[in-house]
Amino acid sequence: MSTYTVGQLSQIPAGEGREFNVDGIAIAVFHARNGKVYASQAKCPHLNGPLADGILGGSIIMCPLHARKYDLSNGMSQQGDCGIETYPVEVTSSGQIIVTVKETAAVA
Repeated sequence: MSTYTVGQLSQIPAGEGREFNVDGIAIAVFHARNGKVYASQAKCPHLNGPLADGILGGSIIMCPLHARKYDLSNGMSQQGDCGIETYPVEVTSSGQIIVTVKETAAVA
């Protein structure tokens, strides 16, 4: 496992996501309107849509290409097909976003 500081929470408006690339790994980080922060793989497994550009509702992200929905709290697909990789994420008291990624994470 590796931990990465990807940026400041202030870079992501509430209700939106942003994509960060760290050591060749593309990570989407989401700032839910309820204050929770989630991290996942950056591309939808369906057609490689940019998940960070999707519509976020609670912990559910909807891919902007074909409306596939994924629960960011566990990576499960809402359609019953393949899910997405999610990563543990924390925000420090200074607002730094820290994501923990498995060594086998897909390279961007």
